[in-house]
Amino acid sequence: MTASQYIATYKDIAISEMKRMGVPAAISLAQGLLETENGNSDLVKKSNNHFGIKCKGTWTAQTVSHDDDAPGECFRAYKTAEDSYRDHSNFLRGSDRYAFLFKLDPRDYKAWAYGLYKAGYATNPHYPDILIKNIEDNNLQQYTLQAADEVPVYDASNYTSDPEQKITAQNNTDSDFSEPMKLTINGSKALLVPKGTSLLAIATQNNINLNRLLEMNDLQKDGLLEKDQYIFLEKKQKQGDRDYYIVQQDETLYDVAQKNGVVLQSLYDYNNISSSDNIYPGTKILLRPSSKEQIANNPNGYAHTKTESPAFHEVQPKENLYVISKKYGVSVDDLKQWNNLKDNHLKIGQRLIVSK
Repeated sequence: MTASQYIATYKDIAISEMKRMGVPAAISLAQGLLETENGNSDLVKKSNNHFGIKCKGTWTAQTVSHDDDAPGECFRAYKTAEDSYRDHSNFLRGSDRYAFLFKLDPRDYKAWAYGLYKAGYATNPHYPDILIKNIEDNNLQQYTLQAADEVPVYDASNYTSDPEQKITAQNNTDSDFSEPMKLTINGSKALLVPKGTSLLAIATQNNINLNRLLEMNDLQKDGLLEKDQYIFLEKKQKQGDRDYYIVQQDETLYDVAQKNGVVLQSLYDYNNISSSDNIYPGTKILLRPSSKEQIANNPNGYAHTKTESPAFHEVQPKENLYVISKKYGVSVDDLKQWNNLKDNHLKIGQRLIVSK
């Protein structure tokens, strides 16, 4: 299937969904082109999933396994493409994190493209540019204009925690979207800052002394950020808002500290480890102090309880039984037997027994 064939096939659905829920038809089609590789991806062929939406904890309908960030991840499956487009609209309209998008002019596709990225729909920093290119190269804006006068009115009362996002597209320039996303983590104000941003620029823009900014973020020197990360504008907390955190792939203890808004030294102390120790995916990192009677050091220096009860794992986003089984060196069948699971469906935060 070519791009033009994909557009001709699904443009009427996109227009209909825009009239129903307010997602610009040009945006839906541009995302569909990207996520399905013009309708040719393995995922869309076996699931009718046009937008790469994963199962998440609330999905109870049909699913399909597909290799993405990890092998065998759980994706939503649909009977028809129309069902996928409809779920995509519901997914955006029904989520507080995307609610601010519906305050934008639906004809402003650049604001929508950058807004989706800012809200966390995709992690690829070029995601907005790809959507914009798809729209302009294929004249997708014409389909938005066909439905622009019939878009439902945004009702703020439908959203209880609408984030304060100020995304505009004056003169259609990318510079309008240079401000990092503002958020609160564990009670402390922070920014989600893209790779390559100057720490000095962040300090200057927020009227914070540079040395103070470095201190609050457990950083030793100024420079450009080497990856997308959270930067705090006020002191982090000494304790987390939960008991522990499970380390994900390629995460350092510093990443854990920033992600959870906890002072790095506190994590060293609670877990009896040092900066020279390595941590691995699946490691349980305490975010709060635990009594000495409950903690003993294993040979690798990580905190473990002195109980004889089975080891547990808390299901994280993007994890499935296959990923968890590989992490702990057990089989999927064992996990299902130990946890009395009748199928492969998991929920984020679900507690699993991972050893006999």
